[in-house]
Amino acid sequence: MNDTVIIILYSSAAGLPIFIGGLFSYIFQLKQVKLKDEINHWVIAFGGGALLSAISFVLIPKATADLSYIRIIIIFMGGTFTFLTLDILSNKVGGSVAQVLSMMMDFIPEALALGASFAYNHNFGLLLAMFIGLQNLPEGFNSYIELKRKMTNKQTLFLMLGLSFIGIIASLAGEYLLSSRTKVIDTIMLFSGGGILYLIFQDIAPMSKIKNNWIPATGASAGFLIGILGNKLL
Repeated sequence: MNDTVIIILYSSAAGLPIFIGGLFSYIFQLKQVKLKDEINHWVIAFGGGALLSAISFVLIPKATADLSYIRIIIIFMGGTFTFLTLDILSNKVGGSVAQVLSMMMDFIPEALALGASFAYNHNFGLLLAMFIGLQNLPEGFNSYIELKRKMTNKQTLFLMLGLSFIGIIASLAGEYLLSSRTKVIDTIMLFSGGGILYLIFQDIAPMSKIKNNWIPATGASAGFLIGILGNKLL
């Protein structure tokens, strides 16, 4: 099996959790489930923990290995302020466009890095695919709730299915355009790491909290633990 086929399979596995998370959310919202709010918030926190583990174990360690201190500062903070700007713009736009933009802000850079990484380390690509899938599942779960306020259930699920496959395009672009440019790959990963860290504390962490309820925050630990185990396994 050649690298292109593997990349398509891995990027599909990383992207499809957007749709699967949305489907779970659709089914979940239909049921009269006790502790629905607690579970919703726990899932959001789980996604935050998975994102944090992706930064800690994949994006930052690899990206910073060969970059100078000045470049690390500029690129990392550049990612932070770029995501901040996009976050402000998405809030001004509002509605489903903002939610889609929010999902794609971290997914596309990571998918680019996924495709490019196969040129030198398949296990790294597999680990990155696992982390992307872990974060996309709760993001899809939560995004369905937001998107269905503006669209029908069917329209929401079809949109999320389409978004799931954007990762394939980005990953193949990474393979064919960036696989020999390690500094560019490092820049993308560090840039997205800075942006994702901003999103965790600006959007995800506040959304996971419920007043006088302490259970949802344990989801962050569970998401991070999955990252620890995946990193050790691979």
